[in-house]
Amino acid sequence: MPAPPSRAPRADAARNRDRLLASAKAVFSAGGAEASLEAVSRHAGLGIGTLYRHFPTREALFEAVYRREVEELAALAERLSGETSPAQALRRWVKANVEFVATKKGMAAALVLAAHNKALSAYSFARLSTAAALLLGRARDAGALRTEISPEDLFRAMIGMCLAHDRPGWQASALRLMDVFLDGLLAPAAKSG
Repeated sequence: MPAPPSRAPRADAARNRDRLLASAKAVFSAGGAEASLEAVSRHAGLGIGTLYRHFPTREALFEAVYRREVEELAALAERLSGETSPAQALRRWVKANVEFVATKKGMAAALVLAAHNKALSAYSFARLSTAAALLLGRARDAGALRTEISPEDLFRAMIGMCLAHDRPGWQASALRLMDVFLDGLLAPAAKSG
């Protein structure tokens, strides 16, 4: 007997899931991976049962937040690719990535599990590499960026600058360093113009 066709979630269930993901991001970014699931449901204004219906385990919630962040960064790159200044678009996307790392730092313990999930790692690397290549290529085509920088180079710099800091205020420091790094990536013609 064939399985019944799956149907789209009800609108209220989809809204609840989105609220839970947004709340989880906020709670984990502020309180770390040890922040309680009760705090997430409270922040979302929903019961703990609703949280468990959508995310039966803490790891399922962490992975869903992570995937959502990756998708949002990829979508942001698409939107920014239409901006008039390719260098500014790249800068805005890099800053959004620093915020993403802040969320990941809050979920570091759980993401160790995700790091061993080869499918999740491959998925996020592919999505973010494509997004970075779009913005880097556009800036390069406009003559605003040095030609030798790759998405992997950009990620290495971002991750290194973010992970090297673990004290309060690290984001401001990482953003300053990323600005210096991005200024160094500007093509000589873009620097003088």
